[in-house]
Amino acid sequence: MYTQAMDTMGKDEGAAKAVRSAEEMKLQERFDARIDNGDFIEAKDWMPDHYRKTLVRQISQHAHSEIVGMLPEGNWISRAPTLKRKAILLAKVQDEGGHGLYLYSAAETLGTSRDQMIEALHSGRAKYSSIFNYPTLTWADVGVIGWLVDGAAIMNQVPICRCSFGPYARAMIRVCREESFHQRQGYEALLTMMEKGTEAQRVMVQDAVNRWWWPSIMMFGPPDDQSPNSAQSMRWGIKRVSNDELRQKFIDATVEQAKLLGVTLPDPELKWNEERQHYDFGKIDWDEFFNVIAGNGPCNRERLAARVKAWDEGAWVREAAMAYAAKQTEPMKEAA
Repeated sequence: MYTQAMDTMGKDEGAAKAVRSAEEMKLQERFDARIDNGDFIEAKDWMPDHYRKTLVRQISQHAHSEIVGMLPEGNWISRAPTLKRKAILLAKVQDEGGHGLYLYSAAETLGTSRDQMIEALHSGRAKYSSIFNYPTLTWADVGVIGWLVDGAAIMNQVPICRCSFGPYARAMIRVCREESFHQRQGYEALLTMMEKGTEAQRVMVQDAVNRWWWPSIMMFGPPDDQSPNSAQSMRWGIKRVSNDELRQKFIDATVEQAKLLGVTLPDPELKWNEERQHYDFGKIDWDEFFNVIAGNGPCNRERLAARVKAWDEGAWVREAAMAYAAKQTEPMKEAA
C-alpha cells in the first residue's frame, strides 16, 4: 500500500509539472509575441526569470552610475570660476541624483529592494560605469565630462527610451532630456574657454580632452563579439542598438564638434573613410577598460569609499524619515 501511495504521489507530481510546463510555454510564447510586436512589458506582467534578472542588473548598474557620477563633478562645485558656473554645476549634479532615484524606482518594480541594490554596490558585487573612476584634475574636466561623457551617455540612452520594459523606458525620457542640457552646457563652457580664454586655458582644455577621449568611447562597452549579454538583450528589446554601432555614431558626431571647438582628438589614426562613410579610429585599450571594471582604476576605491561613507552618515536621516512615515500611518490604522 505504501508503494502504491508513493507511485500515485509521483504520478500526481509528474502531471502537475507537465501542466506547469505547458502553462509556462504558453506564457513564454505570449511574452515572445509581445516582444516581437514591440509592446511594452510592464512590472506585473509575466516575464522570464532571466529577462527580469538582466533588467535588475542593467537598471541598478545604471542607477549606481548616476549616483557615483555625482562625485567627480561635485568636487568642483565649491571651486567653480563664477557664480553662474557654480549654479549650473550644482543643478547638474542634483539632476544626476534624481536620475539615480528614477532608476532605482524602476528596478524596484521588478521585486528587488533599494537596500539590496545599494548593498550590492557597496560590497563591490554590482558595477557602475567605468568612466566615473577617473579623476577630475582641472575645471576643464567638468566641461569635457559634459561634452564627451554626457554626450556618450545620450547616445547610449536615447535608444533605451524604446526599451521593452515600460518603467525603464519611461524613466529614460526625462533622463535623456536633462542629459541633453548637460551636454550642451559642457560644450558651451569649453567653447567659452577656447574662444575667450587665455592660452593657458586652451592648453587646459586640450589636456582634458586628451585624458577623457579614450575612456569616453569605452563607455559603450566592449566590442559586440566580446559582450556576453548584448545579443540576448537585443533579442529582448532591452538594447536597441549594438555597442559598436553606438560607438561609431558617437565618434562620427564628436569629430565634427571637435573641429568647431578647436581641439584635437588624441587618435592619430582617426580619419574619414569614404567607402564606409564613417570615421576610422585607432585600437582601444580594452585591457584598461577591464582593469577599471575589475576595481583597479585610478579612483575606484576612492569613489566607492565616498559612497559608503555618505550612506553610513545618512543613516539617521533614513531612520527619521521612516519613523515619520510610520507615525503618519498610525491614524489610518486606528481608523481601520
